[in-house]
Formats: sequence, C-alpha cells, structure tokens
Amino acid sequence: MMIRMKRIDLHTHSLFSDGSMTPTELFCHASEVGLSAIALTDHDTVDGLPEAERASQEFGVELVPGVEFSTESVSQIHVLGYFIDRNNGELQRVFADQQEERKRTHAQYMEKLNGCGFHMTEEEVRAVAPIGGIGRAHYARVMMDKGYVSSVKEAFQKYLSVGGPCYVKREVIAPQRAIALIHGAGGAAFFAHPHQTKLSDDEIFKLMKDLKEAGLDGVEGYYSEYDSVMGEKFRSMAKKLDLLLSGGSDYHAQMKPHIELGSGINGNLSVDYALLEAIKKRCAELRQTGC
Repeated sequence: MMIRMKRIDLHTHSLFSDGSMTPTELFCHASEVGLSAIALTDHDTVDGLPEAERASQEFGVELVPGVEFSTESVSQIHVLGYFIDRNNGELQRVFADQQEERKRTHAQYMEKLNGCGFHMTEEEVRAVAPIGGIGRAHYARVMMDKGYVSSVKEAFQKYLSVGGPCYVKREVIAPQRAIALIHGAGGAAFFAHPHQTKLSDDEIFKLMKDLKEAGLDGVEGYYSEYDSVMGEKFRSMAKKLDLLLSGGSDYHAQMKPHIELGSGINGNLSVDYALLEAIKKRCAELRQTGC
C-alpha cells in the first residue's frame, strides 16, 4: 500500500504584510490543496498569528507560527523564524520600530513613484494593503493595476529592486540580530531564498558559514524560484555546514499569482512534513539549552 507524503508549506504571507488573503482564507486554501501544515511568515510582524491560530483549528491544518525578518549586512538577507512566541516582548519592540521605519519610507516611495510618472494616491495603495504595513509589493500591485507594468514581477525587476530608479533604502537590523531575536522567542532561524542576495556562490557559502556561527539553524532548501541545479546547490551547502532544511512557496495569493500554495510555480514544489519534524526537534533542543 502506498503511503501518501504529508505536504507542507513553510513560507506564506497574509494581508497582514504583503499577501492578499486573510489568515483564515489562507488556511482554508491550505485545506483545499491538501496541506498538513503551513507557516505564516509575514514580513516583520506577527499580527496575523492570532487569527491564524483560530483558522488552524477550524480547517485542521497545523500552524507553524513564524515571521520573515528583513535584514541587511553584505546584502539584503531575509531570515525566517519558525515556532516563535508571538508575545515575546523584545520581538514586539523590534517590530514596532520596523513598522515606524516602513511609514517613513512610504512617504519617500510615494514621492519617488509619482515623480517617475507612476501616479498613485494614498487611497489606491491602501486598497491593496488594508491591514498591514505598506511595502514594495503594494506599490507594484498598483502599478500593475493601473497598466504601468504587466506584472508585479516586472515592477520589481525594472523599478523597485535594490538599485532600481524607484527603490528607497529602509533601515533594518542585521541578520545576526534577527537570529538572536528568533532564538530569544523560542524559535529556529532559517536563511530564506539565498539567491535573492545576488551574491556569488562562494559569497553565499561564506555568508551561510558566518550566520551558522551566529546561531543559524537552517536554510530554505526548497523554494518556488529554484531550478533543480540551484536547489541542489543550496541543499549541498547546508549539508556541508550541518544546517537543517526548510521549504516553502513564498505564497502571496493575488500579489504573486504565478505562485501556488504548496506547489510553487507550475507544480515545481513539494515539501515533506519530515522537514518540519526536524525543525521541531531543533526548537526543543534550543529551548532546553536556553540558546
């Protein structure tokens, strides 16, 4: 008798950051596509987790309480935290600071975008960001809706990525600080989508090694944008450094409509529950040792 693999998705977003679904809608969809567990990893906020906890019970899909930190050192680096305590005081203080920083850069983005001919109003932006903080994905969505670009991806590639004509630098914490915060909140820290750092392979490996010394627990080894060569490369790096693996789609619903929950881009993703079991074990070890 064939045993069906329990599938999971450890990288998702709700409209509490830059996704388009509520946590309830996200868990409903996870149930529809047959997932056993998902991690809600909104950017620099845990505000969606209370609703996610209720939705997890309602739809019978396990919740991994998480977050995705925006950080910077040699490059922009995103750090995923799994099984964090959303009520941790230090986390809450850092998130409050990050939200204030988002408000500061929002005014700069609006000025720069309108100055570049991408005319949009506060009401248009808030319509696609009704709950959470406003970020680049929301500007990109308005640009697409108004016909300035054909997709959110094009808006990033041409205008909103680092170095682009409409990019505004935001002050963020160092990845080592994010790792310490995640551990302090009882969670495990993972290096998200390393290819987005735009570093060379040697530089990425050195960065992984440096972050491992700072306490990094793992690497996102399975991801929607990886091809087979890239995925194997990052999993090999993780193995050499004795780091765990996670995997996720980076699901944003209508903000990134080409990515499907649990299955990535055109079905290129399938993440086994066994990875989550290893992460749970790591978290238990961290809590036991007080790291």
